[in-house]
Amino acid sequence: MATAAATGKTIISAGSRRRIRIWGMACVLFMCWAAYTFIGQWNEQKVMETKLSAAQKQLEETTVQTKGLQQQIERLNDPEYIEQLATKDQGMVKDGERQIQVVK
Repeated sequence: MATAAATGKTIISAGSRRRIRIWGMACVLFMCWAAYTFIGQWNEQKVMETKLSAAQKQLEETTVQTKGLQQQIERLNDPEYIEQLATKDQGMVKDGERQIQVVK
């Protein structure tokens, strides 16, 4: 009968095999947990990117609206513009002027 050393094979005890299996199972479980966590965080990142995009779009719209309102405030501080608005919208005229109304 040939010995293990003569045939080139190593003899692994049952305890060593069990430890290797347990270690392998622990590695597989860890990799599954890591993959689950990674996928969850990836999905959460996509949701946050969508929310960020919507918030940035709203910020841009608000910025444009704010600029428009600032321009309107500046124009309302001009007496000539206020006079034009009074004549156009309210139908007010200065003394000695007549209002011309166009009928369609």
